[in-house]
Amino acid sequence: MMAMLRNSTMLAMIVLVAAACAAREPLPAKSATVPAGIDLSGQWRLRDTSRNSNRQISDAERMAAGEEESLIPKKPSKNQSRRKAKDIQVHVFLETGESLKVTQTGHGLFVSFDRAIVEEYRFGEQRMIAVGPVEADRVSGWENGAYVIETRDKAGAMLIESYRLDDSDTMIRSIQIVYRDEADLDVSQVFDRR
Repeated sequence: MMAMLRNSTMLAMIVLVAAACAAREPLPAKSATVPAGIDLSGQWRLRDTSRNSNRQISDAERMAAGEEESLIPKKPSKNQSRRKAKDIQVHVFLETGESLKVTQTGHGLFVSFDRAIVEEYRFGEQRMIAVGPVEADRVSGWENGAYVIETRDKAGAMLIESYRLDDSDTMIRSIQIVYRDEADLDVSQVFDRR
């Protein structure tokens, strides 16, 4: 009986150690200090030359949701990725719009997309976020004069967004989704102050 109890205890310890080793490293923190003279606040309108970027984002979301997949599974070729649509869930955290209202406070950034959805970011945040059952790690803060938001889903896919001023009347928003060192999405949007 004692030997069985010892074996059970040993097995439980092995499982705990294995689980601890499998935990992901936290994302590197971003600065909470606003660079001098940077204020992203304002009403911003997507430039006509950037309108194609919203289509690219929609196409990437449809691909991630598996809309382009056949109902009849095919045998993957050697060069084809074995990734399934359900592997990447980080797309649910991506918002977009043609009209943005950005409010910058001393401690955070609020971005309203087409007056419908508002995202809130706290300078230097490092936390778990969720949309329904989908959870992800998020860090955000200032880096090289831009506000950067990094979101990592459970599969390790990364959504990397940044907002920076090109000049006082132009804001650039860059969006990347990277999974296993491959870019699923890489677009830049140019917004003009209204």
